[in-house]
Amino acid sequence: MSIKNPFSVFQIKPTIKEISKDIKFLEEETLNNLRNSKSKNTLRAYKADYNDFALFCSKNNFQSMPTKPQIMALYLTHLSKSLKYSTLKRRLASISILHKMKGHYIDTKHPIIMENLMGIKRTNGSNQKGKKPLLINDLKLLIEAIHQSKEKDNRKIRDKALVLIGFSGGFRRSELVDIEYEDIEFLLEGVKIFVKRSKTDQSGEGMTKAIPYFDNENFCPVKALKKWIEIFDLKKGKIFNISDKSVALIIKKYANYAGLDGHKYAGHSLRSGFATSTAESGAEERNIMAMTGHKSTEMVRRYIKEANLFKNNALNKIKI
Repeated sequence: MSIKNPFSVFQIKPTIKEISKDIKFLEEETLNNLRNSKSKNTLRAYKADYNDFALFCSKNNFQSMPTKPQIMALYLTHLSKSLKYSTLKRRLASISILHKMKGHYIDTKHPIIMENLMGIKRTNGSNQKGKKPLLINDLKLLIEAIHQSKEKDNRKIRDKALVLIGFSGGFRRSELVDIEYEDIEFLLEGVKIFVKRSKTDQSGEGMTKAIPYFDNENFCPVKALKKWIEIFDLKKGKIFNISDKSVALIIKKYANYAGLDGHKYAGHSLRSGFATSTAESGAEERNIMAMTGHKSTEMVRRYIKEANLFKNNALNKIKI
């Protein structure tokens, strides 16, 4: 004998209209969660990538949202004439993620996309030359160029601190310009800088970077930062108060002053310069990653490989 639910008299079945409202609400909440899972800088980069795709579609009378794998393949071929393979992969990921945020789906594993990318990779290669890392000797030239430049004193003090901290902390441009006064703690050993959020830390846990004092005061990042903060009496807010694009312009400007080719350097040159220089000096992979915040060993190993081109060169065994 089955027992009836004693509360069944109080249960009211929801109508189809009510269920539809609930599903709609859940869809909106899910889309909000997807948006909130990414940092503002990441979302900005996604939108910039998508806007370029939308422009391509508009010029060719294609639908950009939702799009089809065939159109995506045409776009990637179009990009392959001027951009690196890694940039193509990033564009594909960006457009796919924005589709998800709008409730659409692109099959990025569709044969026409995958085989097209394989063909582009075989034709163009996947390791096209990027911007040069700012190595130790280049860094010294840059700092000397700052000292000798005709910029105002306050600008020179800021730029020196920016370059030395950016290099010695292996910072991404976005991390560097987001440093606030409250994130900094000076200690006897050096300075600790808390990075609240970064590209590979989408959950927002943050990480702390420790930068020790250098023996050479002229190139010491800790003293340069302390001087900038003390002279201009900074007590709160952003330390450098510039955009991430400005970092690249500053590096290019002083590279040119130093007699280097500014076009070959960018904001990322500080970060890649740190990784390559420390690898060249024998730093372990895990210690480099602990500072840069890389989650994957792939990029760090590329820096190590670059650093070892001369160090482990077979020609070093030849005595002439």
